[in-house]
Amino acid sequence: MPALVEIAQLGKAYETPAGPAVIVRDFTLYVDTGEFVCLLGHSGCGKTTVLSILMGLVAPSTGGAVIAGREIDGPGTDRGVVFQSATLLPWMSVRDNVRLAREQVVSGADGGVESYLAAVGLGGMGARYPRELSAGMQQRVGIARAFALEPRLLLLDEPFSLLDALTRMELQDELITLWEAKRRTVIMVTHDVDEALQLADRIVMMTNGPAATIGRIFDVPFPRPRRRDELLARPDYFWLRDSIVAFLEEQAHATA
Repeated sequence: MPALVEIAQLGKAYETPAGPAVIVRDFTLYVDTGEFVCLLGHSGCGKTTVLSILMGLVAPSTGGAVIAGREIDGPGTDRGVVFQSATLLPWMSVRDNVRLAREQVVSGADGGVESYLAAVGLGGMGARYPRELSAGMQQRVGIARAFALEPRLLLLDEPFSLLDALTRMELQDELITLWEAKRRTVIMVTHDVDEALQLADRIVMMTNGPAATIGRIFDVPFPRPRRRDELLARPDYFWLRDSIVAFLEEQAHATA
């Protein structure tokens, strides 16, 4: 069976007075249906650039990306997106923010909205407005909205990076519970090694920019469902974590 997402020799460069600034080069990755992949690397390594191309917000300079056999040529409802901040419409209630997304794929979508809110711990809060919610609650709405599209592919750009540690762990757990129920394909950008080990099937390490590319891919062998205390009791957890950190340190020294 072919991969759901096929990214082939992807590259992005911007013209500058000093010549082309190459952000990403020769990025090739295949992601299977239902797989959870994390992109990990230092700031400026092009992770978000790759994600923006997959979102259809940025056109590649070279190569291309295909979802379910169709080349990406712009945004679409086959992709659900969650950014660092929730980007909710402030004049709409929580329920209407999710309904707006749901109606892009299902007419008369009222019936399904509450179930998506309940899945992220916001049952009974649909009438509230974004200003009445904490940052963590707003991000829960963003996750519910992305899943409400029932997309082929979920694209997550450091969705928990602005949250406190406790809220971050709670949302990681809720995300993975939703993912395990729906098994949508996910590509997620993160800076957090432990987050990637908790969530991912594979961790794609990117080299430092400019002209960043894939430096190494780690398979995450831990069985699901995963519990933090059980992961921390595994010797191979720390071996894998140390290997990822060592790669990041090598990249830091290479550009020092």
